[in-house]
Formats: sequence, C-alpha cells, structure tokens
Amino acid sequence: MKILAFAGALRAGSHNRKLLGVAVEALRDQADVDRLDLREVPMPPYDGDIEANEGLPEGARAFKLRIAAADALLIASPEYNWSIPGTLKNVIDWASRPPNNPFKGKVALLMGASPGAYGAVRSVLALRQVLTALGVLILPSTVQIARADQAFDEAGKLKDPKSTALVEKACAELVRVTGLMKG
Repeated sequence: MKILAFAGALRAGSHNRKLLGVAVEALRDQADVDRLDLREVPMPPYDGDIEANEGLPEGARAFKLRIAAADALLIASPEYNWSIPGTLKNVIDWASRPPNNPFKGKVALLMGASPGAYGAVRSVLALRQVLTALGVLILPSTVQIARADQAFDEAGKLKDPKSTALVEKACAELVRVTGLMKG
C-alpha cells in the first residue's frame, strides 16, 4: 500500500510539517509512504490561459503522477483565515485538471495543527469539501492539534502521549480502510 503524504504549509518550521512527520513515523511499518514537499512540485497560480497555451506546468504533471501512484492521501493543512492555504488549493486545482482526475477513488486522512484553540478544524472542513468534490473518500475521523506552538518538543514529536495515540489510531484507520477499498 502506498500513501502520498504532504503538508499544505511551505514554511520549514511549520507545525503541520511536524504533525505530518509524526504521522509518517506512525505509518512506518504499515505502508510505503511517499512524503512530498510541495516545493518539489512548483507551479504558478492556476491560470486557464497558461493551461490553454502551454498545458500543465511540469510541477503539476509531477504532482498528478505522485497522486495517481498512491492508494491513499495523508494531508496536514494549516488554517489561514479560516480556510486552507492558497498554495494548497492551487496545487489541488492544477492537479485536478482534465483529462484525468488522479484524486478520484483515493482514501484520505486529513489533519491540521494550529496555534489557536481550534486546531485547524475549519481548514480541515474546507479541505474536506474540496476533496469530496474531486471524488476522494475522506475518513470521518480527523486529527486536529490545538495550541500547536506548544504541542511539539524540540525533536518535532508531540509532547502529549494522547495526541500521539490519536495520530497513530487515525493512521491505522487510513491503512485499514485503504486495504478494504483495494481488496
């Protein structure tokens, strides 16, 4: 089983990159994880004129291939202004362009970490809406880490064992449901 894992944040010290790292570690012996840094697949803001005149940018083509090669998605998204970051929405918009939709039929686990009291709950809801429209089966359980600026230790691990257990349980569910969908 192959899982494409990425954070919607670009910042190197991002709480969501740390959260993704915890999840990838939880999946180590359960799945083949392709950890993507969105900087590896650069693309301009979506523009129909660019698409019409030049086709998909190289980054969008590479991103589509990595999505298509995966059985499932693991996405950790920050919350910007009660929604997902524009960069994350942009890569999804480019990758979903015809002639094929690599998202369709994938299973996804959504996570979010935020310094606020709600732990990116609104961005996860917004991301759920976008991905559902693309045919992704979103797991009902999500992971939200509130007060993320205090939640991680120096090594990027979650300080609270209950939070770590929540991530591990959600990742196990991703593996279980993806296995059912494949089988």
